[in-house]
Order: sequence, then structure tokens, then C-alpha cells
Amino acid sequence: MRTGVVLFTRDLRVHDNPALHTAGQIADRVVPLFVADPAVPSSPNRRRFLRECLDDLRTSLRERGGDLVVRLGDPVAEAIKVARDTGAFGIGVCADASGFAVARERRLAQECATQRLSLKVFNGVTIVPPGAVRPAGSDHYRVFTPYWRAWSALGHRAELPAPTRVTLPDGVALGRLPAGGSATGLMAGGESEGRRRLARWSGTSGAYAEMRDDLAGDRTSRLSAYLHFGCVSPIAVASRIASETYLRQLCWRDFYHQVLHAFPELPRRAYRTGAGEQWRDDPDALAAWQAGQTGIPIVDAGMRQLAAEGWMHNRARLVTASYLTKHLGLDWRQGAEWYASLLLDADVANNSGNWQWVAGTGNDTRPYRRFNPIRQAERFDPLGVYVRRWVPELAHIPGAAVHRPWDLPAAEQRALRYPKLLGGP
Repeated sequence: MRTGVVLFTRDLRVHDNPALHTAGQIADRVVPLFVADPAVPSSPNRRRFLRECLDDLRTSLRERGGDLVVRLGDPVAEAIKVARDTGAFGIGVCADASGFAVARERRLAQECATQRLSLKVFNGVTIVPPGAVRPAGSDHYRVFTPYWRAWSALGHRAELPAPTRVTLPDGVALGRLPAGGSATGLMAGGESEGRRRLARWSGTSGAYAEMRDDLAGDRTSRLSAYLHFGCVSPIAVASRIASETYLRQLCWRDFYHQVLHAFPELPRRAYRTGAGEQWRDDPDALAAWQAGQTGIPIVDAGMRQLAAEGWMHNRARLVTASYLTKHLGLDWRQGAEWYASLLLDADVANNSGNWQWVAGTGNDTRPYRRFNPIRQAERFDPLGVYVRRWVPELAHIPGAAVHRPWDLPAAEQRALRYPKLLGGP
């Protein structure tokens, strides 16, 4: 009886999971393993979401006759121990692009070689693996449009079915799921919820290009957290949508993964050679931005949505990030760190890549791009519905006037319980 171990990382699903699918094809018994690693940064939002993902994954495996084995500690050491204890011939794991994940994979390969275990690494986080398409004379694409053309021409594999049966070896201690955080986000974690959201949204995805920037309408897919945790496969999403504009967003996601894979310092160092970084040190301004107390209603609305939901509309992300870096002159790393502390979809590649894009230090071919927050608000929240939703101090101000409280009569301004402008609009 051949036994294989599947080490789950950012692929918390049974559908279209290459590692789990392959293990089921070549092994008689499979140990689905998740190791809660204390070294991985987290937050109450993500701990709660992760716990729900693991609950759902365990249920799906039990429905197929198996179960989820859980350990706490170093994933490499725990995976090797479980493989030895169960007499497994090898381990399967999903590849990832972050420096932390690459180092983990390298250590796992070394330990497997020492223990004479086979190791198979699968692509399951992205549609196209980092390095699968490369420009002539370089190890990765630095500009998106050429990458989009190469990425589109390559295509992607077909979806893989979920296993019908998962058989655990006898006597394996299952272990307890990690505790969830105390946050109460609006999105429930897990593959079941992710697939329900995808099924509901895919029918309307053809209108994504027209509706994606409607801040008040909030008609985007909200699948980013499910993609980040691997509750849904990016290939499953790409196979079901009817919007090239949305497909480009999935391509951007792959693009930043291949950038991070080639440039592991992306979260810490400017990607663009010669980027002049002259950031101010202003703890009070940073704290006001974090708290949604800048005096710019559209910025404050976005930051308060982030704090309340662990998610923020993409247009609001651009506006709030641009405000921090281009208006306040504060370091993009401080913004990226704050986002990462709260976002459910705090993906190292996308968070770092997008912050550098906005700050002008990354892959944007127009590094001096600047978003005017007032013009953005008037264009993408023309009636002020989004701002009034998240900034109740201004809820009584009708229409687009909510975006410019400083233009109200002096007496009305004095009556507002809302901060004065932190930086000019």
C-alpha cells in the first residue's frame, strides 16, 4: 500500500488541486496535511478566515472518506515527521513565489533528499507558473502588456476534478484546527463559499468592464481572498468568466508573482532602478491615514472599509495608496505593511507590486502617475453614496457635495465632527 502526503499551503481546496489529484492517482492512501506555522504573519481577520477555510476543507475531505491532519510548528519538520510516521514514499506541495515560500520549498527538498523521500512541487497558486513565459534575454517580464500577450498565447491546463475518495492510513492523529481570530468580517472563508460566489458572479462577469469602478455599487467579484487562500483555483475562475477585462486582472496577479519570484526583495526594496525615494517621516500623518481621519472623504471611506471588512474596493485602494505616497509623501512600505495587517487577501506579490506601481517605484511605465482623490471621488462615486456609507459624520451632506466638506458654509463646517484637511486635495 503506497502512502503519499499532500502538504496544503495556499491551496485549501479539493477541486482543481494538482497535488491532491496526483496523490490520489499514484497512492493508495493519502495524508492531507496542514501545518499551522507560527512564523507566518497573520491578523484576527485572516485567522478567522483561515479557520473557516480549514473547517470547510476538513468537511470536504470527510465527505470523501478522509480527513485533514493538522500540526503546529515548522511545516518542513512536521511534514517529514508525518511522512516517516505513515511510511509515505513522498510529499506533494503547491509552489509559491514569496521568498518565505521558496525557502520553505528549498528546505523541504533538502530534507526529503536526506530522508529518501520523493518531492513533487505543483503549480496551483497561479494560472501560469512564474518563469513559464520569459522575454528574450531576461528571466522575467518587467512590463505588463508584453507579458499579457505571451500569457494569453500560452493558455492554461484544464481543470482537475475533485477526488471521489480519500483514504487515510490507519492510526494517524488528526490534530486540532488552529484557533480563529475574533474579527467578524463579512466574507465567510472556505472553498464551498468561494465556489458559491464564483457561480453567482460568473453569470454577470460580462459586465465587469462597465461596473468594476462603481464604488457605491460594489459589483466586483470579491474573490481575491478566496484566490489568496486557494479556496478557488485561478484556473477555475478563468474558465468561468466572460470578461477579458477581468481575465487581465488575473493576468496581473500572475504578472506580479513572476516579478516577485525574480525579485524577492519586492516587499522591501524599490523595483525600478534609479527610483528616487525621498519619503517624509510623519507618524501623525500616517496614523491619520490609517484611521481614516485625513479630512479627504473618499480616502477616509476606503480606509474605514478596510478596517471594518478586511477588504477594500480596488479603486479605493488606488486612491488611498496614491494619497499616502503622492500627496502625503510617506513611504509606500508603511502603506503596504498596514494593508497587509488588515486585508484578507494580503498577498505578498500583489500587495507589494501594486503599492510599488502606485508609488512610482515599480512596474508602472508612468512612474509619476498621480491620482487626484477629489476627481476620482466625483467620477467613481458621483452621488457620494460610498462616502456616506463609511463616513457617517458626513451622512447628512447630499450628493456630490459630500466630497468637498471644506466648501460648506463656515457654520456648517464648524458643526462637523470631521477632521480638517491633512493634506491639500
